[in-house]
Amino acid sequence: MNDSQPAQLRRSLGFWALVFYGVGDILGAGIYALVGKVAGVAGSASWAAFGVALVVAGLTALTYAELGGRFPRSAGESVFTGQAFGRPGLSLLVGWMVLSSGILSLATVSVAFGGYMSGLVPGLSPSATVVGILLLLAAINFRGMRESSTTNIIATMVELTGLLIVIVVGALFLERSPDAGILQTIEAGRAAGWTEITSGAALGFFAFIGFEDMVNVAEEVKDPERNMPRAILTALCVTGIIYLLVVLVATSVVPPAELGVSEAPLLSVVQRATEVVPDRLFTLIALFAVANTGLLNFIMASRLIYGMSRQGLLPSALGAVHQRRRTPHLAVVTVLAVALALALSGTLTFLAGTTSLLLLLVFFTVNVSLMAIKRRERPSRRTFCAPRWVPLVGAISCLGLMPFVPRSSLLTAAIIIALGGGLVLFRGRRSEA
Repeated sequence: MNDSQPAQLRRSLGFWALVFYGVGDILGAGIYALVGKVAGVAGSASWAAFGVALVVAGLTALTYAELGGRFPRSAGESVFTGQAFGRPGLSLLVGWMVLSSGILSLATVSVAFGGYMSGLVPGLSPSATVVGILLLLAAINFRGMRESSTTNIIATMVELTGLLIVIVVGALFLERSPDAGILQTIEAGRAAGWTEITSGAALGFFAFIGFEDMVNVAEEVKDPERNMPRAILTALCVTGIIYLLVVLVATSVVPPAELGVSEAPLLSVVQRATEVVPDRLFTLIALFAVANTGLLNFIMASRLIYGMSRQGLLPSALGAVHQRRRTPHLAVVTVLAVALALALSGTLTFLAGTTSLLLLLVFFTVNVSLMAIKRRERPSRRTFCAPRWVPLVGAISCLGLMPFVPRSSLLTAAIIIALGGGLVLFRGRRSEA
């Protein structure tokens, strides 16, 4: 490479590596705890709640698939909004919300990792563990996308193994039990009310969050116009099938009411179904799931900062790429510093609940952006094209889920959006000066 030219990100992700990136991001740590919460709300109809959540997530995933193929650039949501409306202030605000959700999620999972490690290694300081895992994730991220992708594939296989253990041992238990079965659970679920299913879907929807992060690594994907849409939809289909199987088995093996109050619902399923699998094994699997979620959030946030900088929405220095490693090193350091401050601040529990609401707002905006783009532009023949009704129904479904988000998150989300608005005003005044 000519040293006089600015370094570019390296395109090292093929189709299957991108699928693993998406599957790892969607699976994450959430499903290991979320099954219990959904069961506590929807009961035997938890499978229906997850089914509704999959449909809602699928609509927005179709929108992301088309836009990711049309505009394969980092900071995807900011790019999509800019292409649709041509307003840098709105693009900055949308990017700010995505960035906030990613860093909050990164800080949250680092604290969760510290808690798991303290249980596994008594006497180990949670704060030291938080610092250690964030530094390790930063080092992997800086090292390169190929190394990050390899780490993600290994961790994703471990996560999948944990879920497959739940499905297999649960199915074998149900085969031996004459009083319980998946068909009985489905029949019981059909009698549930729509309110329970919808409330469960609002929780279950958040288990599918992660596909949107895929568009932020578009500049490191080979042939993104073809691979990005196919990978997004493949990742969501794979995780959707796994989730539905896990939920059906879990609520059939353990009564939903009992599952709803369990601290570790999937561990409760395994303990009820078999004595062969040791508890510590599931703790190790949870550690891999948490660490992988943190790594992918770290990658997303750093690439988002890089992309917004290249669009002129953030200081240009944050768009620098390391000449040898070909990674956005200053963006990586920025994410590390902010995540450390949040994780060690003690206010994390209050802040973490806003992630879902912020992303629903972003999803609504992205769906509306595709509606605007479709009205005036035709896609390339090489890219995926969603039906015209998809972004409209996707936007409406996002609005429909917002009232079910916990009210405690509204104030924090409003503060973050207000800070983003202040950033927009500050940028506007500097542009005028």
